[in-house]
Order: sequence, then C-alpha cells, then structure tokens
Amino acid sequence: MDESGQEVLAQKAASIGVERFVMDDGWFGQRKNDQAGLGDWYVNPIKFPHGLKPLIDKVHFLKMDFGLWVEPEMVNQDSDLYRAHPDWVLNFPGRPQTEERHQRVLNLARPDVRTYVYGLLDKLLSTYDIKFLKWDYNRNWSEPGWPAVAPEDQKKLYVAYMQSLYGILQELRAKHPKVEIESCSGGGARVDLGILHYTDEVWPSDNTDPFDRLSIQSGFSYAYPPGLMMAWVTDSPNWVNHRSTSLEYRFLSAMQGGLGIGANLNKWTREDFQIAEKMVAQYKQIRDTVQGGALYRLISPLDGSESSVTESVSTDGRQALVFAFLHSSQMGHVFPRIYPRGLNEQATYRVQAIHGQLASQTSASASGAFWMQNGFDVDLRGDFQAAAITFQEEGVQ
Repeated sequence: MDESGQEVLAQKAASIGVERFVMDDGWFGQRKNDQAGLGDWYVNPIKFPHGLKPLIDKVHFLKMDFGLWVEPEMVNQDSDLYRAHPDWVLNFPGRPQTEERHQRVLNLARPDVRTYVYGLLDKLLSTYDIKFLKWDYNRNWSEPGWPAVAPEDQKKLYVAYMQSLYGILQELRAKHPKVEIESCSGGGARVDLGILHYTDEVWPSDNTDPFDRLSIQSGFSYAYPPGLMMAWVTDSPNWVNHRSTSLEYRFLSAMQGGLGIGANLNKWTREDFQIAEKMVAQYKQIRDTVQGGALYRLISPLDGSESSVTESVSTDGRQALVFAFLHSSQMGHVFPRIYPRGLNEQATYRVQAIHGQLASQTSASASGAFWMQNGFDVDLRGDFQAAAITFQEEGVQ
C-alpha cells in the first residue's frame, strides 16, 4: 500500500459510482505485514511521505468521501507502543500471553490506555477530513487480567473496559459529529444494542461468500434492520470456500444491505467495470427502500433450501424490490412462484426485472391485489443464479 497505488484504486472506484473510498489496513506505523505496527497510529512516512492529505484531496476531487480502517484496541508485540508499555495489555503475571493474529489486547480499562486511544483517534480526525472509521476488533480476549489494581477490583475489568470503549466513542461522536463509525466485528460479538448506541452500522461476518451471506443476512435481519448491515462484493473464487459466482450474483446478494465493494479492482476486466457501474447505479435507485423499508422473507435460505427470496417495500408503499436466488436447478424443477406482500391493493404497479428474466407471460402492470394474489414467475435455471425485480406504483385506482 502506498499513496500512488491508493490513488489508482480511488480513480477506478469513482468510475463505477462509489461514494466513499475507505483505506484499509496497512497505512500506519511500520506496518510491513500483520505482525507489526498495530498500536502505532501515525501515518507511515515512506508509504505516504506527505501524510494523507494528498490522497484525501484526490478522493474529494473524484467526488467521494474518505474513510479509514483502524483497530485501536489491539497491539503487536513488534510496535513502538508495546516496547514502551508492555504492561498495557491484558495479562496475568507469570502466565504466557496468548496471541491471535499476532495481536494482543490493550487493557482499555486503564485510564492511561483510554487517554492514549482517544488521543490518537481524535488527532487523526482533527488533522484529516475523515468521514468514516471502520473500527475493527479482530480477536477475542485471553488472559483477562489487570494486575495493576487490587485483587478485589480486578473482576471489574470487563465492565470498566466497555465503559471506557463507550466513553471514547461518545467523546469522538460529540467532537466529530459528522464522522460515521462502523463496528467491524460481528465475529467478535460487537453486534449489539450497546455498541449501536455509538456506531452507525455493523459488519456481520468476514464470510463474504454471496451464497453463505444469504443465510447470514437472513439471521441478522431477525434482530436488526438491513440499513445497519454492511454487505460487500468481494472476489471470486471466494476466500472462504473457493466458490465461484458471477459478479451479478455477488452484487445482488450484497444489495440487500448497505452495499460495499471490497474486491481487487486492479484485477477487474472492462466487462466487470461495466457490470459494476450498472449495478451501483441501480442500487442507488432502490437503497432507501432496501435499507429503510419493510422486509418480507418470502422464501427462507435456511435448512438446505435451494431458493431464497426477500422483498423490501418502501415506507410509502410506492416501490418494492424482490431479490430471488437459486442455488442449483434439480430435475428440471422450475423456480417457485413468488407472491409479493405489502403492496397497496388498489394501486397499479409496473413490474420490471433489473437483473434476470421474468417469465414470458408476466403482465407489464397490474394492481397490488393482483400481484399479491396471483404472484409471478422468474426464469432462474442453473447454479448460483439470481434475479432482482422492481414494482413501481403508477397510480391508485
């Protein structure tokens, strides 16, 4: 990662309609790999010799906001912070300190650690025009000891740690009210109402396989609205299971939440960029309905289902989106008929496929009552196929 490489990626992202460019892990300290640099939250002077401002200016010129990845609760042993303050990590005296991902956990319950973490983040947000923090948390605790306090106070560690975390977030939000913060730790159990009091959205899972995500997103939706759920388009084959899926399938899976793109654009073809530009433009036309509308789970992806169908209906009932997914065709069976819900029975809705094919006999428009009572068919065949259908109100009879 360096300034010129990030500028190239920003240019490519802007070309497909991206609105926020977020620079991920690698920009800080002596972060030459994942074994060094965590805890040293200064801009790497070799990768970014003039700081982050030139890159941020470029991102703004491309009409995008700038965001930054941070993991302020963690530290690498190979860091200036750890060398100066090895006692700042959670530990039990005389016991080995377990590492995961080459990381140890800072004891945020300590006032000096809390002051340090708030100070470094406040300095970043005060120095640079940053509109978004992707706040990561990549490992669970081990050896949760606090030897600096009396034994009777050590059991207060868990509560004191979270109080400090919430305090930092609260102070940052008060001083930098325009900054959006993502709790990027579904796997670390940071998807809860406590953290959501201070953050704007969450990251449900590092598993970005678009088929697996149908089940993950379905489960998430029983507790939280889609507008809180970040969903990314990533590379194929997917790193989790080496499954290959089309770019369109990956987009439609991610378009059921807050759409993001985490694929390597340097490896995309011209056709990939054309597809992505079209899908991003379509998402902008429907995202208010997807993120803030009523969600109907028409066919569940769970329990080995070959099909998955969700529907989102806008708050005023004038627009509805249906996302349909097929795992695999078997024995020539047709995709189940889809019966939308939540439409205005008296209104007339025009139906259109923004991706995939409606059955040839489908009416161009009909009443909400007709669609809900009679349903409609999509032509999905093969493996890992998807369709997206819009219903747009034309008028009320």
